[in-house]
Amino acid sequence: MQDEYRTVARAGVHEIEVNRSRFLCALGAVADEREAQEFVAAVRKEHADASHNCWAYVIGADAGIQKASDDGEPGGTAGVPMLQMLLRRDMRYVVAVVTRYYGGVKLGAGGLIRAYGGAVGEALDVLGTRTRRRFRLATLTVDHQRAGKLQNDLHATRREVRDVRYGEAVTIEIGLPDADVDAFRHWLADATAGTAGFELGGEAYGDV
Repeated sequence: MQDEYRTVARAGVHEIEVNRSRFLCALGAVADEREAQEFVAAVRKEHADASHNCWAYVIGADAGIQKASDDGEPGGTAGVPMLQMLLRRDMRYVVAVVTRYYGGVKLGAGGLIRAYGGAVGEALDVLGTRTRRRFRLATLTVDHQRAGKLQNDLHATRREVRDVRYGEAVTIEIGLPDADVDAFRHWLADATAGTAGFELGGEAYGDV
C-alpha cells in the first residue's frame, strides 16, 4: 500500500472561459469506480444540453484504475489532458468532469488540451486538496472507570479516535502510524497501569 495519497478536499464546480466557450469543471472524491461513474452520469444529466461532458478519474492509492473520455472532442484533446493533470497533482480517488458549452470559436487541438487540462488544474486550486496517510487500526479495551481519562489522554496526545463503544467494558478504536505501534503499547500500559487490552487490526487511510 502507498503510505499516503492526495484527493480533493471537497466536491464543487469551477468555471473558466476560453474564447467564448465555457468550461465547467466538477470535481468529487469517490471511493471506487462505481461512485466515479455515478458522478459522471449525474453531471451529464445536469448538463445534457452541453456540447461535451468530458471526464477522467483515478481510483486507488497506487492509481491502479485510470480512465478518461473525450466525449466527442477530437481524440486525446480532453479526457487525457484532464487525467494527466490529476496524475501530475498526485490525485487519487477523484473524478473530474469538464462540461463545455461551445462559444462559436474553434480552439484547435492545442487550445482544447490547454483548456481541459487547465480547467481541472484551476478547479483543484480553488477547491483544494487534502492528504490521506496510511495507518494501522488498533482496538483498546478498558474498564469504565478508566475510560474517560484514557479518552482525554488520547485526545491530548493527538491520537485519532475513530470509534468508542460501551458494553461491559469500553472499546476504543484508534489509528496509529506503523512506526508508533511499539511506543504506543508502552504508553498505554503506563497510562492504564497495564489494565487496558490492545489488539492490532488492519490498515486504512485517514486525513493527515
